Amino acid sequence: MADTVHTTTSSGPKQTGGNLVARFFRATEIDTRLLGMVGALLIIWIGFHFLTGGLFLTPRNLWNLSVQTASVAVMATGMVLVIVTRNIDLSVGSILGFTGMIMGVLQARLLPELLGFNHPAIWIAALAGGLIVGALIGMLHGLIIAFLGVPSFIVTLGGLLVWRGATWFVTSGQTVAPMDANFRLMGGGAEGSIGATWSWIVGVLACLAIVVAIINARHQRKRFSFPRRPIWAEYVLGALGCAIVLGSVSIANDYYWPVNIARRYAQANNIEWPEGGLFISHGIAIPVLIAIAVGIVMTFIATRLRFGRYVFAIGGNPEAAELAGIKTRWVTVKIFMLMGTLCAIAAAISTARLNAATNAQGELDELYTIAAAVIGGTSLAGGMGTIAGAMLGALVMQSLQSGMVLLGIDTPFQRIVVGMVLVIAVWLDTVYRARAK
Repeated sequence: MADTVHTTTSSGPKQTGGNLVARFFRATEIDTRLLGMVGALLIIWIGFHFLTGGLFLTPRNLWNLSVQTASVAVMATGMVLVIVTRNIDLSVGSILGFTGMIMGVLQARLLPELLGFNHPAIWIAALAGGLIVGALIGMLHGLIIAFLGVPSFIVTLGGLLVWRGATWFVTSGQTVAPMDANFRLMGGGAEGSIGATWSWIVGVLACLAIVVAIINARHQRKRFSFPRRPIWAEYVLGALGCAIVLGSVSIANDYYWPVNIARRYAQANNIEWPEGGLFISHGIAIPVLIAIAVGIVMTFIATRLRFGRYVFAIGGNPEAAELAGIKTRWVTVKIFMLMGTLCAIAAAISTARLNAATNAQGELDELYTIAAAVIGGTSLAGGMGTIAGAMLGALVMQSLQSGMVLLGIDTPFQRIVVGMVLVIAVWLDTVYRARAK
């Protein structure tokens, strides 16, 4: 990382000109729009912390906040690609509910009769069944949109109604519970977390991955004679990334098991109960790890694969993409198949967390998912959006909801706030694009 820095051009980070803050952002190439969203998130957190009398910024609430964000964050990563191509998907909440019900019925009723009660393969088969159903639903939507020419708004609006109704018909409105013990691990909780030791291991590995990514990016820029960031900027980015990761791990490890759960664990494992109590850290929740893994994979798809380049090309100019030889119809089908699969993953997280599949599961999640993508910088005009921004947008939305719950604000008013935030986010996107021209 100690190699010399090439002279920058107009396309790279400039080293001179402007004030100190502007030079810092140019050197580090930090996305100022994303940074603004981080600032807004911090303001929301600090504001709710004071309003709730110090209840918001606690390890317990932040841990629960991360778990509650996971399912919407997973779907928001797919919604980015949908909106980038100038489409919309209003059916994601209903698909989540339907696939969740399918997985619930499979593991609570059908598979135990075929494989036997508590068979270790039940949760795997149930999860696979849900993923297949989600992908097939997405493919159906994509085929209608791409080959029949029906607007995505109408197709997915119909899907919202159809799959919500189908969820009810699967069990005639009955709630299905409980879920398989191994399946429930995907929902978090005391057992659905990896503990303090493994959390630190994951944190250290994440820091190493950040350093390797920075070094690799620098070598790639050198290889193709692209401008490189100053060496101090590389160190700043690496230190900042590692600080965020290790700080998050520390917060997760500061949230301990409830006393009753810890006591039952001690009794089951013949552990003598200490006088001051037994403190067992939750660590990072499994649904959070799933969401992070999905985010990494989706970022790779969007930025490193040919498919991702096709998606953004279609969003930028559909006619030009078609003339360039891109099979735009099949790309659209694949996008909606991917969206359906992500809905099934989110359904697995939600169903496991509730330990039940219900008819109301996923209601209004389409609003939160679209809002997360738009707040995260995805332009409704198409051609612009980031996976990381959408996941951060999901965290913003869930933070607002969690803070209002702690303040005892009624659900109807919570929806009013969410709707206002969505409108403001679209307005800001319009202003941003107007100024960028």
